[in-house]
Amino acid sequence: MRLLRAAGRPATLRGRLSLLAVVTAAFVMAVFTIAFNAFVHQHLARQADDLLRARGSAIAATVDTGGPVLRVLETPQEDLLDANAWIYQGASLVEQPPSAPPDSPITREAARLAAQGGARCATASHGAVDVRLCSRQVPSPGGGPRTATVVTALDLAPYRASGDTLMLASLALDAVMLACTYGVTRLAVGRALRPVRMMTDQAARWSATASEERFSGVPRPAELARLGASLDAFLDRIRAALRHEQQLTSELSHELRNPLATIVAELDWWQARPRGEDETLAAQRAITDSARTMQTICDTLLAEAREDARRTPGTAAVLPVLKALAARADQAGVPVRVLAVGEDGEPIDGEPIAGVPAAVLERILSPLLDNALRYAATAVHIRASREPGRVRIEVVDDGPGVPDGFRAHLFQPGRRADPGDGHDGAGLGLPLARRLARSAGGEAELGEPGDEGAVFVVTLPAG
Repeated sequence: MRLLRAAGRPATLRGRLSLLAVVTAAFVMAVFTIAFNAFVHQHLARQADDLLRARGSAIAATVDTGGPVLRVLETPQEDLLDANAWIYQGASLVEQPPSAPPDSPITREAARLAAQGGARCATASHGAVDVRLCSRQVPSPGGGPRTATVVTALDLAPYRASGDTLMLASLALDAVMLACTYGVTRLAVGRALRPVRMMTDQAARWSATASEERFSGVPRPAELARLGASLDAFLDRIRAALRHEQQLTSELSHELRNPLATIVAELDWWQARPRGEDETLAAQRAITDSARTMQTICDTLLAEAREDARRTPGTAAVLPVLKALAARADQAGVPVRVLAVGEDGEPIDGEPIAGVPAAVLERILSPLLDNALRYAATAVHIRASREPGRVRIEVVDDGPGVPDGFRAHLFQPGRRADPGDGHDGAGLGLPLARRLARSAGGEAELGEPGDEGAVFVVTLPAG
């Protein structure tokens, strides 16, 4: 049994469309049925009046008003003509049907019609029987005052029975048509919605497994083609969200590994032997810095994921962020020099402002700086410069550089030029830096090789 909602409407689209079709068909059929039966009853009433007038004319032809006394001529069908006829001369009754008592409602109605004169019709009821009466005047041959009136009567029961039979037949036909309409509509709508149901089931299966199958490429009606395109876009978003989730998990794991390792190492070192007050404070500061770094990483990555790669609002002064990164990098044993230069490469006094928050700028540059510190031989240089509408930051090391054959794969997640080079890393830092830079409307890329080892360039909108 089909489930119904609390309001009484069908729960399925097929049921609703079928109900709508039945209601519409019922309204149209009701209008046509009422109009048809009204026409039938009027037509039967006109037939009865025409028959009465024809009989009245036949009887009037047997009435002679030329003499001093009104006479009714004898005819071969006199009994048939006189069965339901009254003949009046003025207001005086000359002849009446044998079956009609003088005080019956039908006889009184016939007298009323004769008194009014002219050609008139009226309906009189005698018990449960309705009788139709029509009058017709028979003028004198010379136009004298001596006129006769013929009133004929007809039982309407056969006509009413015919009208009732036609009404019942039309109602039965309406019921059959409504049942057929409902059945055909359900069948047609069900067949029309079958591809939608199949596409829905397929989309549910494909979304659960992040399948690459799509609805495009299969000829479909225009409406289903648009639905397929919408489902394809929805599946693409699901697949992208799953990829984004996996990538976010990998990036969190990669980014949190270093500060977590620092915390663990400091705790192990602290517990290995008793420490002095200064050493204890230094260890606590290192643990605190690492914990705050982890918090910043989590907040930045999660905020970036919630924004779904949209431009991040906010601005930040570039040099303080670069100097803070350089101060934290001093423990690696490789000096980091920060310099602000102009378009001509000369040092400037002005402060470059990037159109991203300081936390996002730090997360963009941290993987690039970590990579430079791994491979630098003697020093790392960070140069910040202002360009029309943007800020350019270069991270330069004097290491071996990036092999030419690996330059195209440098920013691909999980790829490393030489996994066995003795340096840690999972190949996720550089892709993270590029993705964060692009989410802010900028770019992170590998610069042209020069005398230095590797040059990483970050461009961001100016604040």
